[in-house]
Amino acid sequence: METLTEIIGAINGVVWGPMMLVLMLGIGLFLMLGLRLMPILKLGTGFKLLWQGRSAGSGDSGEIPPFQALMTALSATIGTGNIAGVATAVFMGGPGALFWMWCTALVGMATKFSEAVLAVKYREVDENGKHYGGPMYYIKNGLGSRWAWLGTAFAIFGAIAGFGIGNTVQSNSVADVLQSNFNLPPVVTGFILMFLVGAVLIGGIRRIGAVASTLVPLMAIAYLVAGLVVLAINAEQIPAALSLVFTHAFTPTAATGGFAGAAVWAAIRFGVARGVFSNEAGLGSAPIAHAAAKTNDPVRQGLIAMLGTFLDTIIVCSITGLVIITSGAWTSGATGAALTSAAFADALPGVGNYVVAISLAIFAFTTILGWSFYGERCIVFLMGPRAVKAYRFLWIVAVPVGATVSLDFIWLVADTMNAMMAIPNLIALALLSPVVFRLVREYFGKQSETSEAVTE
Repeated sequence: METLTEIIGAINGVVWGPMMLVLMLGIGLFLMLGLRLMPILKLGTGFKLLWQGRSAGSGDSGEIPPFQALMTALSATIGTGNIAGVATAVFMGGPGALFWMWCTALVGMATKFSEAVLAVKYREVDENGKHYGGPMYYIKNGLGSRWAWLGTAFAIFGAIAGFGIGNTVQSNSVADVLQSNFNLPPVVTGFILMFLVGAVLIGGIRRIGAVASTLVPLMAIAYLVAGLVVLAINAEQIPAALSLVFTHAFTPTAATGGFAGAAVWAAIRFGVARGVFSNEAGLGSAPIAHAAAKTNDPVRQGLIAMLGTFLDTIIVCSITGLVIITSGAWTSGATGAALTSAAFADALPGVGNYVVAISLAIFAFTTILGWSFYGERCIVFLMGPRAVKAYRFLWIVAVPVGATVSLDFIWLVADTMNAMMAIPNLIALALLSPVVFRLVREYFGKQSETSEAVTE
């Protein structure tokens, strides 16, 4: 096990090295500038379309309404990354890591927008009316046969990575937090999760979308309210916390208390890595869900899709990060969900740790559901629909296994697989960016013409 950990650790050091961070942030910045800051400027339009997308138009093709598509994508992104991942980033990189998470999210909005646009543009429909899309399809249909190997590589990495980022990491974190707060044995947690996941997966994307559209908004709002209450209690510490975030984004963080200290590179590396783990912008996972949306306009879905990154990182992760820093718990030596629990419990004794435990459990449960869909779509691309049942069986069995293994090893594998997924997707986004820019010009050109016609 130690040898395997060392090998994966060495690979992780390469794939999450300077070149990956430059690629991740660089492609996002390139897309943001190519879109002329549109994702930021049209944020309000995105929320308006999201509200309208609670139900699909009669002439729209797809499987689930646009709102459910976003909730399915958010179900996969709002998980342990928002609670344990943020804490790990601050523990390893210091308060400055939160700043780099924000940077990743801002450029990630352009990345997520572009992914969804291409997913809807190049999706395929089978004889049963099911819609299939995502990086493997926009590589195949957008870049042509000579790039087919790149789409296959993404699908392979995606099918495997799901067992890390979307399954075992989630069940492991739930088992850990429920054991520490409710003394529930990890094995029991694992089998309860396995039963619940299996019950939902039987219904496919429609049931996943229905469950996600109910649980995700409910728990996200509850968690945000609890976080805002804690920040209100720690209000006097907020200016100092923000100062730490911006200062240590560019200067080393000295060792203090149980915090070992961190270089600027650590803040950047863990801020970007955990930011990507949380919002998945650039990984190519979310467009698989958005490809199933009932819509005939790629840009409209892109405007809705980019909200996922904003809500996940700019809102939810910021609340977690600021709660941890304002509480002072980040210097305690604790990490992961335990650090977040300690931060909430500091302001809300006897209540805060339970808020974190319940939130993480539900967030992780919905993440397992969302990622099961991603993995299944990757398997369909590689082996056809008949392989779904076998993959689904392995997925359900992996849940209790993940609940009982080492968290450090699981995080390492998940981190590595994230990067392996991202590389083919980022290459495709760069090559297909002219298509995205053209579709955006056409969409807003029509909007402008319609507006002028109404005025006249």
